[in-house]
Amino acid sequence: MQVLGLCRFSYPAIGGFQTMHASVEERRQFLYRHDRLEERFRLFETIALPGLRQQTDQDFHLRIVIGECLPKPAFDRLNDLTADLKQVEIVVRPPGRHRKVMQEVLNAARQNLDAPCLQFRHDDDDAVAVDFVERLRGTAVDCAALLQSRTMVAIDFNCGYLARANAQGIQAIRVHRPLMTAGLGMFVQGGNRKSIMNFAHNRMNRAMPVVTRPDGPMWVRGLNRFNDSPRTRSTNADLSPLSPQQKAEFLSRFAIDQTYVRQVHAAP
Repeated sequence: MQVLGLCRFSYPAIGGFQTMHASVEERRQFLYRHDRLEERFRLFETIALPGLRQQTDQDFHLRIVIGECLPKPAFDRLNDLTADLKQVEIVVRPPGRHRKVMQEVLNAARQNLDAPCLQFRHDDDDAVAVDFVERLRGTAVDCAALLQSRTMVAIDFNCGYLARANAQGIQAIRVHRPLMTAGLGMFVQGGNRKSIMNFAHNRMNRAMPVVTRPDGPMWVRGLNRFNDSPRTRSTNADLSPLSPQQKAEFLSRFAIDQTYVRQVHAAP
C-alpha cells in the first residue's frame, strides 16, 4: 500500500492558518521574513529531516509544497537539504485555497486513485520516529477488516514529546496527546478523493473511526516563536533539558542529535 506524506513549507495559502492576514501579500511578507525562515530551516534540518532519512521502511513518498514566490535562496536551500532523500518531491504552487490545493497535490501523487493508500501530514518543525512508516503500514495490516469496510480511518500514535530546540539544546516533556499533527496517519479507500488535508487534525474523530496506538514515543512536536497556533506559542508545558536517557532516546527514536541541534542553532 502506498504511503504518502505532505509537508507545507511556508506555502502562502488562502486559509489554512490560525494566524490571520488581510491579504496573500501580507501573508507572504510574514512567511518570508528572514528571522522566520531561518528558524524554519534550522528546525527542518535538525528536527524534521533526520527521522525521515532513517525510516526503517523507506517505501514512502513525501511532497513538500512551496509557493511559486518562495525567494530563490530559500528554494535552493530547501532543495539542497532534501537532495539526498529520494522520497521527496518539491511541488510549486501559486497561492490558492488551502484544503483544495493540498487535496490536489496528494491526489496527483497517488500512484492509483482506485487503490487504497495511507497518508500523513508532516509539519516542518516536527519529527516522527524512525519506524513511523513501518508502524503505520503495520497498523493497516493489523486492522485490515476495519479498513476494508470504511472509506477513511485515522491512525493515531498519541505518545510523543513536546520540545523546544535552540542553541542551548533541547528541552522537552513526554506526553500523551490525541490527534496531534505529528504521528497522525489516515487510511484512504480506493476511489475516495478526500485526503488527510481535508480535515482539521484534532477533529478527525468526528468524521471517521480512529485507531489509537499509545505505546512508545512516535513524534516530537516543536514549540517555537513562529508556531501558527496561538495556544502552542503560549503553552506553559513544563519542559526540561533532556536527561542522558532521553538524549539516547531522541537519537535512537528520532535520529535527533542534540549536539548537532546546538551547532546549527548557534550558527550566525
